[in-house]
Amino acid sequence: MTIISPLVIAHRGASGYRPEHTRSAYELAFALGADAVEPDIVATKDGVLVLRHENEISGTTDVAAHAEFASRKTTKVIDGVSLTGWFTEDFTWDELSTLRAVERIPLLRQSSSSFDRSEGILRLVDLLAIIDTAAVTTGRHLVLVAEIKHATYFESIGLPLDQLFAEVVRDWATPANLIVESFEQSVLMKIRDRGIPGKLVFLAEHKGVPADLAAASGNKARSYADHLGQAGLTRLRTEVDGVSVSRKLMLRLDLGKNAIGVTDIVARSHAAGLLVFCWTLRAENKFLAKNNRVRGEARDFGNWRREFELVMSSGIDGVFADQPDLAVAVRAGLPARSAPAAVPVPNAGDPSF
Repeated sequence: MTIISPLVIAHRGASGYRPEHTRSAYELAFALGADAVEPDIVATKDGVLVLRHENEISGTTDVAAHAEFASRKTTKVIDGVSLTGWFTEDFTWDELSTLRAVERIPLLRQSSSSFDRSEGILRLVDLLAIIDTAAVTTGRHLVLVAEIKHATYFESIGLPLDQLFAEVVRDWATPANLIVESFEQSVLMKIRDRGIPGKLVFLAEHKGVPADLAAASGNKARSYADHLGQAGLTRLRTEVDGVSVSRKLMLRLDLGKNAIGVTDIVARSHAAGLLVFCWTLRAENKFLAKNNRVRGEARDFGNWRREFELVMSSGIDGVFADQPDLAVAVRAGLPARSAPAAVPVPNAGDPSF
């Protein structure tokens, strides 16, 4: 696969402008110049793969307004976290298709929330058709970056996401149009064993332990930090094609939470032979390092260009962006590659990241 450098991946579509995972969010992302789109993939009771940020859907749909589904509200433990709400695996696709999508963070994205309830939920198969249509319309090579969510949990309830995913993409996927990512490496290996082509990318948080390893090994499970140490990266290279890290692992912050450079995560990952992606670039003050915020509200756009340029000039192979047009604009102005000075990966920074 030829990777445009850096690849601009629209995070859940153009989710800075439309409710995430909706048809308009994905279509707008390609219209704005994104090279790829990233859906989060979960399953229904009857094994249909749908696009939602989480399997708990009270924050991204109008399910709470549907009296006929009031009894479905429940509390579950998903990957060690107790959640109360409505869950995709408790609905058939026919039932979920009656729901409408809403903006997940309406106080920050009031313009996007004006599109609430104008669209329904998409299936993975629907997104494949959107990508194919956009590729013809734009005349560009487009990529699906598919995130498999909560695979260990879904398998425990009889919904193996690797099998369901393979069934949907087998006749569509090529080595050039598919990247599969997950915080659980075991599901990536299962997808590869099923003969699905494309790149495999391990997602890494700034702290914690992968859910599949925690389920298998408990307190002895290797942490994300272990995976991103030099020995861990060397091991990952024998198993996957790349890593995708939180911005907390990319930005070097001073004591005042100001971004003053980047860490060495890109250089070390490249030295191990891995592609490196970063999530997520967002333009609003709320999500920027302190010195890139401007006076105004948390929802106002800050000095996004400075922060995007810092990340994108690091030598990184791909970035996830809620406003993909802004990332495309920054990429167009990048000079010849020269990574900023790097330092070791820090501990967790500003929780607003």
